[in-house]
Amino acid sequence: MSHLVDLREYIDALGALGDTKTVGRAVSADLEAAAATRRSYELRAPAPFFTKIVEDRIGMRLFGAPAGVSSSPQKPLARLALSVGLPAEAGASDLVEHLVRARGAEPVPPRLVSRDSAPCKQNVLLGDDATLDHFAIPRIHEHDGGRYLNTWGVIVTKMPDDSWTNWSISRIMMLDGKHMTGLVMPPQHLGLIWQAWAERGEPMPYALVQGGAPAIPFVGGIPLPKWMDEAGYIGALHGAPLDVVPCETVDLRVPAHAEVVIEGHLSAERKTVEGPFAEYAGYASDRTSLQPVYSVEAITHRDEPIWPIVAEGRPADEYHTVTGTGRAANVLYDLKAAGLPVTTVWMPFLAAMHWTVVTVPDSWRTSLPGIDSAELVRRIGEVIHNGGGPSAMMPTTFVLDDDIDPSSEADLLWALATRIHPRERRETWEGVVLDFMACYTDEEHKARRGPSVVHDGLLPAWGEGRMRHSSFAQAYPDDIRRKVVDHWND
Repeated sequence: MSHLVDLREYIDALGALGDTKTVGRAVSADLEAAAATRRSYELRAPAPFFTKIVEDRIGMRLFGAPAGVSSSPQKPLARLALSVGLPAEAGASDLVEHLVRARGAEPVPPRLVSRDSAPCKQNVLLGDDATLDHFAIPRIHEHDGGRYLNTWGVIVTKMPDDSWTNWSISRIMMLDGKHMTGLVMPPQHLGLIWQAWAERGEPMPYALVQGGAPAIPFVGGIPLPKWMDEAGYIGALHGAPLDVVPCETVDLRVPAHAEVVIEGHLSAERKTVEGPFAEYAGYASDRTSLQPVYSVEAITHRDEPIWPIVAEGRPADEYHTVTGTGRAANVLYDLKAAGLPVTTVWMPFLAAMHWTVVTVPDSWRTSLPGIDSAELVRRIGEVIHNGGGPSAMMPTTFVLDDDIDPSSEADLLWALATRIHPRERRETWEGVVLDFMACYTDEEHKARRGPSVVHDGLLPAWGEGRMRHSSFAQAYPDDIRRKVVDHWND
């Protein structure tokens, strides 16, 4: 299996596809780079690579939209596919199945390498020299609470008893050269580990990693099960161990090919205000909260480091492409484990992780004799909503036949418009409501609970009212279609 070793190889691979744009003029890290990144998402343009930063003093560069939708209409998922070791032309079902296979595979633990061979140790800053002021830390949105240095970096930490090491993405805001703060939510894995340290009255050791193999932030951005180590999962995706190296000041190991590694401790108390920050639903939140403080005690980095940035907001950006795809893979894994006949699961990017689509094969009635579509949809809904995981991000689920590709916006819009009953054929559960989900009422936001609906969009069986597509693929015989295609350019 082929995989990319670091961010630099990844940028080169995207460049070979014509999916990067090098910006050689001087660009400011204060909003300008993020604004250009945001526009690249909305135009589905190549990923911008900023090689000259106004505020830079060390040769630092910024790379925007690292896992956004590709600029190639023929390969829209190229950035995602290359990140996890698949060919650039891989489709949605290929991507989700690849993640599901790695979930069920034996983990491949990381491989420890020497400091001398680790690119991330080219520059080692300790004590007073370890300050964020060396770097051009970006400001992402105009109304954010500060400069957000972590939008696509992985936080490495572990339980006090070494029983679980977690790599995850959570936003982090710069306070000054030696301090940062960020969201630490106990339901999330970072929050669970921090809570274990806080209960001991001890600050939590951490390492913040920017760059490295593109699979690192990809896996850090998807919701793996509790107690599963991301490093071993990445090894399973790669089919080979990931090279790691010890930190300088804390007992943690980090990817050897990282661009920048920040080390220190996270306070055991919540003592500073974090936020606001624009959220994945596409709205600029005004919410702040009291959060712990990260101390900066050591920094190591490569020469001319590349710092990835995500300008989160209206779809589609990395939260939709990566976290949504990871959640879809989790749902597919759970549905298959329950023995249900499903083809694939997809979270359409433009629906901002508010919609999930489950497709089932035409043979589902044979797999489940005596079961009608209402019962199949109920069983699918039970797995989704009683598994304790993804329903918080899934207010609406559609169950459709697999005669459409749920990752195709044209296929999906047509199917939803013509197969979803205006009022009937739906099941409702209670799900978790997040603050920035604008579709819920004030009362539901206060209660943090609201309806989560699963729609039955399955067509009747053949011979029982099902109609064929009036499309090129179904309305004409094979020989006519071949003749048209063969002579299309005549």
